[in-house]
Amino acid sequence: MNRLRDILKRIDGKGYKAYKDLTGSYDFGEFRLGVDHVQGDPFAAPSRISVYVAAAQAGLPPELFATPVRRIALEDFLGRAVAAAIRQCVRGRRGIGKSGEMAIATSGQQVLVRNAVLIAEGAVEARLTLGLPAAGRTIRGRDAEEMLFRELPEVVRRALFYPSLDADKARRHVESVEDQQALRDQLAKQGLVAFVADGAILPRRSGIDDRPLPQDAIPFRAPESLARTLVLPNAGEVRGMAIPAGVTLIVGGGFHGKSTLLHALERGVYDHIPGDGRERVASDPAAVKIRAEDGRSVWDVNISPFIDNLPLGRDTVRFSTENASGSTSQAANIMEALECGAGVLLIDEDTSATNFMIRDERMQQLVTKDKEPITPLLHRVRELYDEHGVSTVIVMGGSGDYLEVADRVIMLDSYTVREVTAEARRIAGAPRVRPETAGAPPLDLQPRRVPTAAMLNPARGRREAKIDTRGLDTLLYGEHNIDLGNVEQLVDLGQVRAIGLLIKFFAENQAQASTTLAEGLASALAAIEEGGLDLLPPWKTGDLALPRLFELAAAVNRIRP
Repeated sequence: MNRLRDILKRIDGKGYKAYKDLTGSYDFGEFRLGVDHVQGDPFAAPSRISVYVAAAQAGLPPELFATPVRRIALEDFLGRAVAAAIRQCVRGRRGIGKSGEMAIATSGQQVLVRNAVLIAEGAVEARLTLGLPAAGRTIRGRDAEEMLFRELPEVVRRALFYPSLDADKARRHVESVEDQQALRDQLAKQGLVAFVADGAILPRRSGIDDRPLPQDAIPFRAPESLARTLVLPNAGEVRGMAIPAGVTLIVGGGFHGKSTLLHALERGVYDHIPGDGRERVASDPAAVKIRAEDGRSVWDVNISPFIDNLPLGRDTVRFSTENASGSTSQAANIMEALECGAGVLLIDEDTSATNFMIRDERMQQLVTKDKEPITPLLHRVRELYDEHGVSTVIVMGGSGDYLEVADRVIMLDSYTVREVTAEARRIAGAPRVRPETAGAPPLDLQPRRVPTAAMLNPARGRREAKIDTRGLDTLLYGEHNIDLGNVEQLVDLGQVRAIGLLIKFFAENQAQASTTLAEGLASALAAIEEGGLDLLPPWKTGDLALPRLFELAAAVNRIRP
């Protein structure tokens, strides 16, 4: 510790690059500080530091991290505690650029596997970023000393020493996440694809604010016909709406909550923090949101089960385009999801291509099958479930034809839920929908695409591989700008960063030996799940979060060859 203080005094007033002398490890008694990387400029990405607190000092109760689920939950809790302590203890701006900043990467409303806080044998490690202070490009040593010797120790004491934390809050956090995992684990055993507990608050503040609506939100209440009670390890019996496997329609007037419910199901593949309102909304882990995506790149995808016999004999068994239409993009999105093992498709008509979803009786009479290359989802949605076990949940307000093919129909009326399956079947009457699949290519779900390692290599010649992000919507991968704006189940910038590194990891380790793209990506992700996110970057960071296979594959699928 004295050595660090001596260095700061020696370099005070010198050029900014003299901060490089700080790199190393320092014993603060209560904790150990590692200065892992020092920024070369006050406007560059902040310096990276690590704080290690011995288990005896941290005093974390072993039962709070006794299982992988509990450990992930406690790491998330501690990361949020560090962020809160920074807001309380760190003054902030001290000069130009990022001078004076201190931060830790945390999740939003979700609880994700991260590498910002790690609980391991014998210690707790927290990884932060630090903007070393400068006036112009001159070191402000006294300000840096204040940050490292006054502010940082106070952050550590408040956030990483268990006696300083709210013990009840920590326990509730861990138990809540454990319950959510247990709830999700029960779905398949119960023959369900989703569960929404009574009392859940589904509306969000806005499209860019994922926090719960603070007022006027109507708590969810399951209709008796779909109600089921499940038992959780900590909360005990929980009543809610069970959505069985099969074809489910969500109907209702505009602005009555249909899309809000579907959005909650999209995010139900993740755990949420206590107080989010969706802590007991669980969806099948293999549930994938599907939408139309005009203009996306598609390469080598078999969309023939939905689109075949294109004019000029264009191939749809190995379909590629730089500029997909609404219908071809939605077909590709479905086939790519199925290629990765999707078990549930979540679809909202508002973000779908109409001609992909339906083709009514009158239009079939006017435009005969031999002139129409699209086999709408309406004609294959039953086949998806009956023959392949893939369920579908569809928000539908504009086509009554889907009433004929649905196993159940859920109506939203001013955010109140009721089941209207019997009424829907009475209205549908005798079947009029005649699935036009005779002569159409089979619904083949076997993945066949083979990875192309050269295309997935971000390096160009001797230049260092460039992998970066521009917010949640864009991944910069070598010379590729991958548009992820319509990959709706990506929730965290750390996931985007990890996806870029995972693609490179896959290209270097699995691509050559993999039989198919889906198999190779799954193998790469499994290696990271087992070995940790630190296997990915060439240096130590704390800003990564684990993505799902479906979002990883979505990024690869959007690379323009």
